Amino acid sequence: MINGFGPRTATAIAIVLLSALVAVLLRGDVQIALIMVVGGTAGVLVASGTGDVPEAPAPAPATPAREGPAIDIADVIEAVVTPMMLVGGGRVTHANAAARALLGGHIIGEDVRLAIRHPAAAERLTGGLASTNGAPISLVGLGTLDQRWEMHVAPLPEGRRVVHLIDQTGSYAAERMRVDFVANASHELRTPLASILGFIETLSDDKTGDERSTRARFLKVMYDEARRMQRLIEDLISLSRIEAEKYRVPNTPVDLSDLLEEVHTELADTPDRRGGDLVADIDGDVPPVIGDRAQLSQVLHNIIGNAMKYGREGTPITTRLWKDQTGMVRVSITDEGEGIPPEHLPRLTERFYRVDSGRSRALGGTGLGLAIVKHIVERHRGRLDIASAVGKGTVVSVLLPPAPGAATPSVTDPLSSKGNATVTRAG
Repeated sequence: MINGFGPRTATAIAIVLLSALVAVLLRGDVQIALIMVVGGTAGVLVASGTGDVPEAPAPAPATPAREGPAIDIADVIEAVVTPMMLVGGGRVTHANAAARALLGGHIIGEDVRLAIRHPAAAERLTGGLASTNGAPISLVGLGTLDQRWEMHVAPLPEGRRVVHLIDQTGSYAAERMRVDFVANASHELRTPLASILGFIETLSDDKTGDERSTRARFLKVMYDEARRMQRLIEDLISLSRIEAEKYRVPNTPVDLSDLLEEVHTELADTPDRRGGDLVADIDGDVPPVIGDRAQLSQVLHNIIGNAMKYGREGTPITTRLWKDQTGMVRVSITDEGEGIPPEHLPRLTERFYRVDSGRSRALGGTGLGLAIVKHIVERHRGRLDIASAVGKGTVVSVLLPPAPGAATPSVTDPLSSKGNATVTRAG
């Protein structure tokens, strides 16, 4: 078959072309030759329609797919940001930058059991994968003692394996915090509830319940414990609500000068004897901030309330409000109490964390005050600073962004005068 025609048709067309060539050579008449080619070919094709059907063209051979540059799996692994290694023959043949940073650059070419020195990893790295169903293995202590990793091993051709390490430290810490929170909340509620139930049982006794003085004393304890439970529940609800609104930025202007005076008046009118120790130092040109007035009031009540509880009686509790050199509106509450040891400062905003548990409970603290303050400040896109010197006192500062358009005066930061005071920041 030639060009899709049968052999007879192709032969006839060849004869026509040859005749035309002879005409050109003998007569030199190209026009006659062209007429012979066109007419003769058309006649042959028409005749072939009844006798010599052109054969169906053979399918064109498939064009092979264009091959791009070969992709090396080592290059792919190198692009992964989490630790990943290739293992062949029991040795590390390749490790990406994250794996080298975690385990050291020397691991390439090393026995994989020496590269990942962990008892739980040895069997998976050298033994069969079928018995484990591909389940990940938890590794504790790689990198640092408190880090937790999840190791995944997957088979590759030619007996190789890919080892992938995923850092689960943050997830574990979050889960640990959740478990501790539930346990602490249960304990904080169970203790006063047990006291209330115990005193109710005692008062129900005919002999004890009939004594007027005993009954009054027991009822006072029951009332105090019930109030403690109420405060704790209110704080838990408040914390939950604040966390739910964490990503919703407030949009209402708040005059902190008026709010601070209002809070001072409320605290001074309470039965607490320390109400007379409150001192306010408010600059006259402090711009308003964009915030939630009720939550900012809660921040001031919690911080100033802590200073009243833990500061030495008879010493001033100074609340200063000004716009600092960074352009932020700063509120600082200073007390002259015993101060806080440096090791406790980083954990002060954790839920239920107390420097002195017995004293805190005796003073009516729930252990949630500074956690609430931290979350409110975060919602307002501000910052919480705590500076303390043992034996001298504590300064708690809240920095909030001012409303747009405020000027930036140059003011000296009072925290700089604390010398070697330890500072922790949240938010």
